[in-house]
Amino acid sequence: ENVDFLWRTISRLGVPSAAVEDAAQDVFVVVHRKLAEFEGRSSIRTWLFQLTRNVVHDHRRTDRRKNAGVSHDEEEILRARAAEDHAPDVSAARAEAIVILHELLDKLDDEKREVFILTDLEQLPAAQVAEALGVNVNTVYSRLRLAREAFNRELARHEVREGRHP
Repeated sequence: ENVDFLWRTISRLGVPSAAVEDAAQDVFVVVHRKLAEFEGRSSIRTWLFQLTRNVVHDHRRTDRRKNAGVSHDEEEILRARAAEDHAPDVSAARAEAIVILHELLDKLDDEKREVFILTDLEQLPAAQVAEALGVNVNTVYSRLRLAREAFNRELARHEVREGRHP
């Protein structure tokens, strides 16, 4: 039921596409190990996000160590994945949008990125986001405002670079 949520979250939090499947498997191992500890005081998605965030942090750290100086060709991987499910013109546009989204998310610091993903992309309520991140609701709103400003600023820069004026 939550596989798509986990897959999107892992990818959006910065795990290279080639490692998303491994990270998802690691999340499910952690879920299996900790499921008895889940008391239902939060939604399953907020609990899964907490576990996913920790696994992603470990994967990104390991990836940085292993691949120092090696660039991942995210664009090619994303285009190939998008092409599997759509007509060529739609898949190219979708793949390009995914690449741009990931580039813009990469420019946000982790705190803003997490709030932006959970509120604007996953549409979770601020109270659930606060619970998932272990912060108060006002902090969520503050980070979200800053994240949206930074995201929009980077999007405008991207459009100028690409010759598309906002």
